Amino acid sequence: MPSSRRAAADGASQDWAAGPLVWIHAADAEQIAALIQLGLRAQALRPDLRVLLTAAEAGDLPEKLPAGMRSEVLGDDQTGQVRAFLSRWQPRLCVWQFGHLRPTLLNAARSVGLPMLLIDADELGFQEHRLPWRRRSDRLMLGHFSAIFANSANVARTLVRNGADPDRVEVTGPLQEGGAALPCNEDDRADLSETLAIRPVWLAAMVQPDEFPTVIEAHRQALRVAHRLMLILVPNRPEDGAAMIASLRDQGLRHVVWSEGGLPEETTQVLVADTYGELGLWYRLAPLTFMGSSLTAGHGGRDPYEPAALGSAILYGPNVGRHLRSYSRFAKAGAARMVRDASSLSNAVLRMNAPDQAAAMAQAAWEVATEGAEVTDKVLEQIEDLLDRAGAGGPHADA
Repeated sequence: MPSSRRAAADGASQDWAAGPLVWIHAADAEQIAALIQLGLRAQALRPDLRVLLTAAEAGDLPEKLPAGMRSEVLGDDQTGQVRAFLSRWQPRLCVWQFGHLRPTLLNAARSVGLPMLLIDADELGFQEHRLPWRRRSDRLMLGHFSAIFANSANVARTLVRNGADPDRVEVTGPLQEGGAALPCNEDDRADLSETLAIRPVWLAAMVQPDEFPTVIEAHRQALRVAHRLMLILVPNRPEDGAAMIASLRDQGLRHVVWSEGGLPEETTQVLVADTYGELGLWYRLAPLTFMGSSLTAGHGGRDPYEPAALGSAILYGPNVGRHLRSYSRFAKAGAARMVRDASSLSNAVLRMNAPDQAAAMAQAAWEVATEGAEVTDKVLEQIEDLLDRAGAGGPHADA
């Protein structure tokens, strides 16, 4: 089962600590981020837990994964490859994101006593042309899962018609990226909150160098109407900050630099937050966040759940391919709004400066983020329960 993304030939490299392994399979590439966050939360509960993330195509897997995670492309659903895969990794538990069920693999997993959990079952999964529902033996695959989480009652009924045990099917809603709140330094938050209490503020987070001119032009346009408006500017990488600071200086915009100990004053127009690990602080201070890496192509967007979990309304550009489903969900709930250029960004910032507007969007965003966290919590409860049942030894795949 070759893979261009495999981290170690034998699945148990020396730099990967020994411990029980949870295997998570992604049938939908757009859900990769949510599945990674699921794995991270499982590892937070069990620090020795290892996570293997698999997908059908190499392009679906991320180039980088957090510590304690590995990835692999699943090969064809053939007996020899299936047995080799299970023998090499010897997972303690399988979490299968619905779609592209593989009879040989799932039957082999059941034969070695591997507990299996089916999550995120949706309408689209039943349209998957590779789902084999014609033969009775294929329909029996759904009976292999200890628990099944469906996104809607209609999906749950379809699952039962196709062989799932109704007592094992639960309607939970869709799996979403996590809404865990990023931490911050409380002293910094209290000091800045007092300083900025009577000033309108907006945040541009994870801004790329090629979209920086658009963001600054939008701020200049907004300043003509809201003279006391302040922008908190977070470069995508702190090292990008130097060029942005030089441009602000050339344009005559009054600014302070956070990494140099700068604190905003009454006349400060831009606070350049050029440090790592402090987005939790800026999301808490700004009622409105423009999520950067989204105006220009090639960056893929950034996670909208981060500002949503901390009470910030969301603006974003059209290039959010890596998080398209998440942004669509927020936009549908009235929690996010798309902008395309300096003019539309400036107009949105001015409109959202009205406290009631920003508060309504932020509340909607928080509700979406909370819903996602609740679904993840349910999945984690099942993972914990199945791991406990599997016992210390776990299943073995020597067959």
